[in-house]
Amino acid sequence: MKNLLDLLARSNYWEKAPGYNLGLIRDTYLSAIKDSLDNRLIKVLSGQRRTGKSYIVRQLIEYLIKESGINGKNTFYLNKELYEFENIKTERDLFQLIEAYKSRYNPEGKVYYFIDEVQDIQNWEKLVVSISQDPSHNAEVFITGSNSSLLSGELATKLSGRYVSFEIFPFTYKEYLDFNKQKNTRQNFTKFLRSSALPETAKMQGSETKRFYFKSLKDTILLQDIMNRYNIRDAALLEDLFLFVLHNIGNLTSIPSIIKYFKSKNRKTDYSTLSNYLSYIEKSFIIHSSPRYYIKNKETLSGERKYYVNDLGFRNYLYPNLENEIASGLENLVYIHLLKAGYEVYTGYGRNFEIDFLAIKPGTRIYIQVTYLLESRATIEREFGAYDYVKDFYPKYVLSMDEIQIQDFRGIKHFPLWDFLFELDGC
Repeated sequence: MKNLLDLLARSNYWEKAPGYNLGLIRDTYLSAIKDSLDNRLIKVLSGQRRTGKSYIVRQLIEYLIKESGINGKNTFYLNKELYEFENIKTERDLFQLIEAYKSRYNPEGKVYYFIDEVQDIQNWEKLVVSISQDPSHNAEVFITGSNSSLLSGELATKLSGRYVSFEIFPFTYKEYLDFNKQKNTRQNFTKFLRSSALPETAKMQGSETKRFYFKSLKDTILLQDIMNRYNIRDAALLEDLFLFVLHNIGNLTSIPSIIKYFKSKNRKTDYSTLSNYLSYIEKSFIIHSSPRYYIKNKETLSGERKYYVNDLGFRNYLYPNLENEIASGLENLVYIHLLKAGYEVYTGYGRNFEIDFLAIKPGTRIYIQVTYLLESRATIEREFGAYDYVKDFYPKYVLSMDEIQIQDFRGIKHFPLWDFLFELDGC
């Protein structure tokens, strides 16, 4: 345990500053987490692998020490992804490491515990709850994770409601510009659309490097996280289902329609298997779904829904033949940005119409139509005319790649996509 503690000291402030690479300061997340401090609720940072959760953890530790005046010895940071901590396999191993830390450094007052990729530790929840709720030990606990063991459904059981959760997404368009020190232009937005929003890819050179990166990431999520957790035997079906989603971004999809597709390829499967596999992929945060919402009755409809990928890099680099499907890529970006901005997002539905997105927050909602170009009068009538059936007074938008902004059309606002997403990040 002494050797492990010596290794852990390198990434902690116990003896000297570890010299973290903090990356881009993601103020939106930091502000939300700061507002949740100073209580015994467990802070959970969840999200797809490689979205930057570890960077945010390190940024928060820096904030506590350098701005809030917390003694560096009162922060404990373990990154379970690092190979040297492979032997921390159970909650008992982690408990012994924490006890060794407390014995050596004797922190006085509140201790802030940060455990990165906590799901790789068996029975982690027992120790996390114990630390956070121990009346004899003043502590605050922060954990991160990248798979379904950190979804709200399981957290409610594992942590008995004693937590607050933050889902970490890839860079927004504005964050991408800030990181690359670029201006908000149509050209830079097009580069963003055709690349990736994952923080680590921002400085990678060459498409081939990024292709290998995304292949490795896909394999880790599908073949390691999902297959190991759910004991899946048909890896080919799992990958083919993910590819099907990438091919059908923004299209209404149902399990029967997927069965029909695989049947046309002479692949045998069934409703239960596909439903479970889709659920597993979504729980890994790599895809998201948008159910239909019947606007007149204000109710969610079962059956068909649309799927979107968490980062377009999976499509742009693994399947470049899909890169030219610009309209679906634009729709994907808008969907992810709305999620990141805190909206619940649905496909608006009525008897004679469909709205790309109905985005709802408590007390408000917005409607959005996304199109590539408003290149003809017929296109304008189609996109703006979809709102003829929506009779409420909430804001309604049409977003496109046109550089010339159309003035209000029947009270509906038109914006270039890059301007709308740039502003949305600050809402």
